[in-house]
Amino acid sequence: MSRFKSKIAIVTGAGCVAAGWGNGRAMAVRLAEEGAKVLAVDRDQARLDETLSLAGEAAASITTCICDVTDSSSVRAMVQACLQAWGVPDILINNVGGSAAGGPIQLSEQDWDSQIDINLKSVFLTCKHVLPHMVERGSGAIVNVASTSGLRWTGSAQVAYAASKAGVIHLSRVVAVQHAPDGIRVNTVVPGQLHTPMVQARLARQRTGGDVETLLASRVRRIPLGFMGDGRDTASAALYLASDEARFVTGTELVVDGGMTARCD
Repeated sequence: MSRFKSKIAIVTGAGCVAAGWGNGRAMAVRLAEEGAKVLAVDRDQARLDETLSLAGEAAASITTCICDVTDSSSVRAMVQACLQAWGVPDILINNVGGSAAGGPIQLSEQDWDSQIDINLKSVFLTCKHVLPHMVERGSGAIVNVASTSGLRWTGSAQVAYAASKAGVIHLSRVVAVQHAPDGIRVNTVVPGQLHTPMVQARLARQRTGGDVETLLASRVRRIPLGFMGDGRDTASAALYLASDEARFVTGTELVVDGGMTARCD
């Protein structure tokens, strides 16, 4: 397929915490496989190098960039790197994020601030520095990655993560309406209980003392389809929203959760 031929894309969080297909890695590689020139962004070069290795022949269409997406000057430099390497981005995919357990009593103020920065401020900053170029050209597609935790209770108290991901959803709606006259579409992918490398690398340690199988079983029980998706499912949704096939789709969410949020329990 070549539905992104001649398109330029920025994908943040294009590395992965461990070997395998995380959301950002899958999106960056799929875009390159389908013809896009991709700036793959992460804060860890080793993770990006692994993305390039997994990309195979598509790696020739991927340039890597180290960036702290919570820092405005770093994001500005990243956008300049895209302009120099490929040109004005047609597509921006915001995938950086992470969760911290705890409600208002358990969660420290420092962890609250960190969660807001990494999950929500990062989206604000990339939009801030990319949108002027899209507005000047008169076209663009932005896809932000939220979470079903931003829609409902998903099994554990993670108040800052839930609040920040809900913020991503509404930020996307507001920016979509504001910039629709500029020819720019903004949508959100809302993944549910996925089996990504994050499960083994971080979530199992946080929630089940490192027992991966117990965590996987508890997650599957919530999903009507009876299995967990992975980063490739998020990528398929994001690529649709970024493509011309979604030319009449803006200001909305595509939930990728196997039916979990449709259940009452």
